[in-house]
Amino acid sequence: MYLPRHAEKIVKKISAMFGAVLVSGPRQVGKSKMIEQVLSELSSVRRVTFDDQLSLLSALEQSDTFLKDHPPPLFIDEVQRAPKLFYHIKQILDKDKKKGQFYLSSSQQFDLMEGVSESLSGRIGLVNLLPLSLREQNMISYDAPFLPNNRYFEERGKEIKPVDYEVLWKTIQRGSLPKMVVEEDFDWQYYYGSYVRTYIDRDVKIADEMKFTRFMMAAAGHTGQLLNMAAMARDVGVSQPTAERWLSILVSSNIIYLLEPYHNNLISRAIKTPKLYFLDTGLAAYLTRWTNPEALRAGAMGGAFFESFVISEILKSYYNAGVMKPPLYFYRDKEGNEIDLLIEDSGTIHPLEIKKHANPSKKDITTFKILDSIPTIKRGSGGVICVYESLVALEGKDRVIPVSYL
Repeated sequence: MYLPRHAEKIVKKISAMFGAVLVSGPRQVGKSKMIEQVLSELSSVRRVTFDDQLSLLSALEQSDTFLKDHPPPLFIDEVQRAPKLFYHIKQILDKDKKKGQFYLSSSQQFDLMEGVSESLSGRIGLVNLLPLSLREQNMISYDAPFLPNNRYFEERGKEIKPVDYEVLWKTIQRGSLPKMVVEEDFDWQYYYGSYVRTYIDRDVKIADEMKFTRFMMAAAGHTGQLLNMAAMARDVGVSQPTAERWLSILVSSNIIYLLEPYHNNLISRAIKTPKLYFLDTGLAAYLTRWTNPEALRAGAMGGAFFESFVISEILKSYYNAGVMKPPLYFYRDKEGNEIDLLIEDSGTIHPLEIKKHANPSKKDITTFKILDSIPTIKRGSGGVICVYESLVALEGKDRVIPVSYL
């Protein structure tokens, strides 16, 4: 069963603008199926996958003739395994000037592929695909990026489906990868165990697999927290430079996301350390051994997992709309004052708190006043994202925002 993806619209749009389209995203997120769905009406498009070893060997050893044997229009799956092809793709696009010639999928972010982004700059359109969003799981067609203002809530409210509390925590613990969503009886433990092994074997290729697995476990244990490389390196027993290199691998393969802090010249007290978030809470739950939703919800990491889930959902809304660099930040100063999420839109900052409880109060947004005290910041509407059932006013222009409105 295939669930329609909001990013299909963006793939179609940018294929008419660029010679090549690249869809990046973590393993088993549904990149290939989405591209095939978009191309289903174009029978002339050929396909080659580098999961096939003979095809990969041909591309690696005879990259200059590979594209002569596989002329465009062409869909190349897992293209990051043969980076030399990007140079030859560039030559074809520069010569023919045609649009929609190459459709590419990759488990690595384009702008983090060494030497690749420079060669195809201006010739390739990019899409970042994450696990299924709540909107996609509920077959909701509304696809605008999340923004806590009147227009968004009015439009989003026309297509609301209540999110059951028990089902929500099952989704957070089980994860949102298509296999976990579509096949509800598929064994969670087996799936993620296989997922981690395949990811390390095919995408990471690090000699010390056990230590890298422990590093993933340490990173999952820090989801929703300030990045602390020294602590993570110490927990695993590796040097900090090694930990930093492994972190960059997790970032480039869309396993984790680093939310940058918001600061400017007038906020000298703001810290500059990013926060770490796992993009699939099911994988994080597997790595931290939360084997059922009830224990996760009531446990010490329940708040961090709920926050990670909300951040991921908001990221999906931007990526699915074609925004590769979502304007998302957080605020924390040296006195410990923190705002979980800031969304910047046309010079206006929208502050948000993320709480797993269902009874938000005005004290949850007291730190918003910090923004009001900074003369260079134009503060917009915000609120508290939580599991309350209704969208209601909290104070002034700030609201209680149910998860169903993401």
